[in-house]
Amino acid sequence: MIAEPQNRQRIARRQVDRFAERRAQLAASALRTLAELGVARTSLRDIAQNSEFSHGVLHYYFSDKIELITCCVRQYKGECVTRYDGIVASSGSADELKQGFGALMAATLRDDAKMHRLWYDLRMHSLFDDRFRADVEEIDQSLERMIWRIVSKYAELAAVPVAVSKAAAYALYDGLFQHALFRHLAGDKSAADVLDHNVQHLLDSVVPGRPVGARLPAPT
Repeated sequence: MIAEPQNRQRIARRQVDRFAERRAQLAASALRTLAELGVARTSLRDIAQNSEFSHGVLHYYFSDKIELITCCVRQYKGECVTRYDGIVASSGSADELKQGFGALMAATLRDDAKMHRLWYDLRMHSLFDDRFRADVEEIDQSLERMIWRIVSKYAELAAVPVAVSKAAAYALYDGLFQHALFRHLAGDKSAADVLDHNVQHLLDSVVPGRPVGARLPAPT
């Protein structure tokens, strides 16, 4: 009598897991098309035509393109957070963390510029369409927490306090990255190197007072 309900629960959980796994696969497949075309110019039919999945399959797993877009961006940004958390966990000194943070920001600008462009596109759309707003706010908060973990760890390793709030730290790094993204997409080949330099330099501004050697030379 007890085993039967438990079996039903296990079957139901497996079904939920399979459904979530399938959605993740579809989102990963759709991401490249979305990143190329942007939020406004992409439909479920466009995504289906550029993937191995039919329009009907997409409609089964996602009620509309808004649900698919937010799932795609949430999934990609979740992977980004994991990468940065790896640097926080592995860094044994303030300088190691600073250099790793700058290098990773530069690498993701070079490698995934269109993915980040999609995120800013989605965030801008949320200012006009409140159907995006809750998901964008949740993603934004996860990125803010990620930046704060980096800044807090840097302050801990440097044994000095942070000089700005969590929101201010995120705004500074978000603005820095968005500006570099704009320059990179406009064809500025130095944008990633400049971003690397600025990311590292900014850490010494938001966590001032640590004894540092010579300042990083600005890239030419």
